[in-house]
Amino acid sequence: MIFRELNRGKCKTYLIGSEREHVAVLVDPVREKLDRYLALLAYYGLKLDAAIDTHTHADHRTAVFDLKELTGANVIMHRKAPAPQVNVHVDDGDSIALGDLSIKVLYTPGHTPDGMSLHIEGRVLTGDTLLIRGTGRTDFQNGDPRQQYESIFGRLLNLPDATLVYPGHDYKGDTVSTIGEERAYNPRLQVKSVDEYVDLMNNLKLPNPKMMDVAVPANMKVGLAQEEIARRGWMLSAGQALALLGKPDIALIDLRERSERERHGTIPGSLHVPYPTLQESIRSGGMLHELAKSTSKRLLFYCAFGERSAMAVQAAQDAGLATACHIGGGLDAWKKASGPLVR
Repeated sequence: MIFRELNRGKCKTYLIGSEREHVAVLVDPVREKLDRYLALLAYYGLKLDAAIDTHTHADHRTAVFDLKELTGANVIMHRKAPAPQVNVHVDDGDSIALGDLSIKVLYTPGHTPDGMSLHIEGRVLTGDTLLIRGTGRTDFQNGDPRQQYESIFGRLLNLPDATLVYPGHDYKGDTVSTIGEERAYNPRLQVKSVDEYVDLMNNLKLPNPKMMDVAVPANMKVGLAQEEIARRGWMLSAGQALALLGKPDIALIDLRERSERERHGTIPGSLHVPYPTLQESIRSGGMLHELAKSTSKRLLFYCAFGERSAMAVQAAQDAGLATACHIGGGLDAWKKASGPLVR
């Protein structure tokens, strides 16, 4: 087996290859490193069978869809992954065949609902579930600390202590640990109950990833760029939106996470519909669908910088909500236009 950690930095990518069959997978590839991955595959003489994301990333653009386009490789994610271009969905206990090798899928949600870990030959790639001396945050993207506790204590820590741990991220320069080391020395695992772990995770007070507003919609690969939304006439400037504030026929929809709203404030009168819950809300019978259809209100979406809201407009239009639009540039543009905020 060929096993390589490819990125020297916070975001980890792993190459797993079969020397006998000359096939490989790339796990959690980063878009900015695409050329390097292709060069490395050529160097080893490996055909890329699949590009795998352990979860929907919030801090970088994934390269899985680029690799699919360039090499014909399958894109593999958990069945709960929201991206429609994923062509192979897996679930807990499934095996991913790689020549004469087999990669076992462990469903490990908590950081995100679609989180999974990959177990192969004494190694486990833990994504953002279990980190070296840490655990993945659970305060956005529908994270759930109770689920994460079960994923770690009920799944990962049941692996043999000698199992090597390769996380999806590391912020301290570490490369590899073991299940035994993390059990003994990881400060977040020294809790006595699930309630203690939930309390710990709910009070980390971490800033959002800098790339979150761009990476999450792009990695979900749904919708259009802000420029295209504007070309179609579905965008209002912050100044135009400001002039509509308080109008009875306008419904302002805040797509940001709760932590973003608490930190940066909200536009007065906004309804809160976090972006990951949007599809449920705009389908027939959903809150936003009924609001638009029953009251003829115009849905005006916004987020931090306009990326998520541009995606939301396209989704709403696709659902038949023809008056949906968004604030170009998001809350950032609203602040620059001196729009009022409440906290």
